[in-house]
Amino acid sequence: MAKFVKGNQLNAEIESLFEEAEIELIIVSPFIKLHDRIVEALKPKVNDPKLQVSVVYGKNETDKKKSLREEDFLFFSQFANIQIFYEPRLHAKYYANEDKGILSSMNLYDFSQNNNIEFGVVSEFKLFSTGIEEDSREYFNKVIDGAQLEFSKDPQYEKNLIGLKKYTHSEISKDDLSSLFGGLKSNKTSTNKQKSRESGIGEGFCIRTGEPIPFDVKMPYSKKAFQSWNYFKNEDFEEKYCHFTGEPSEGKTSMNKPILSKNWAKAKKKYSL
Repeated sequence: MAKFVKGNQLNAEIESLFEEAEIELIIVSPFIKLHDRIVEALKPKVNDPKLQVSVVYGKNETDKKKSLREEDFLFFSQFANIQIFYEPRLHAKYYANEDKGILSSMNLYDFSQNNNIEFGVVSEFKLFSTGIEEDSREYFNKVIDGAQLEFSKDPQYEKNLIGLKKYTHSEISKDDLSSLFGGLKSNKTSTNKQKSRESGIGEGFCIRTGEPIPFDVKMPYSKKAFQSWNYFKNEDFEEKYCHFTGEPSEGKTSMNKPILSKNWAKAKKKYSL
């Protein structure tokens, strides 16, 4: 049976839905700016490959950053099993896991949660569910199917000796969003090295953007990139470049390990690390 909720009860229902998700999590919201409580509810799910996360955002076709912040994209991109979609016509808001769905007036936006008059209709999915439960799930699955996939990260498995699958890591199979937030493409690496030599900026490279910065293993980010990293402070978040050479690292560098293993001996010798 569906129930009507509002105010703090609506916030609590959404947080509970996120916390209880084990198999599937659907987030449909034109505007996304994650409240700290939502981040805390989702953090335990980041490394779970069994949880399939689908995020749909929309609006602001000429400037998508008004609908999805860089900090929130970086947080979502840490999930082991996630897809992010864009739908320019999106106005609806819907949140669901494998057991519950919430049709709501509220964007997943901290200002809305703190200030606006909002409501939601909560329904539970049960065996042979009909009516609002089944209709809403079917409708939003169609919305997801018709939306533009912009980011996908997929879990990878290997079989052990007895033939059972074991999760090993996740790989990004599509990423049209990093460039939206000013990330530099790998083919600019050589240009960055030349600029570094010519300008005297330094011998290091930002592990997120690849731009030249002073070499410092304790601060391998540009000022702007560090501000983004500092929002979540995940020292093992997979980055894009080697701090020592500026070459693409394919996720093998992080705040904890800013230098590719193959380059560590050279960096250690050059900088007496």
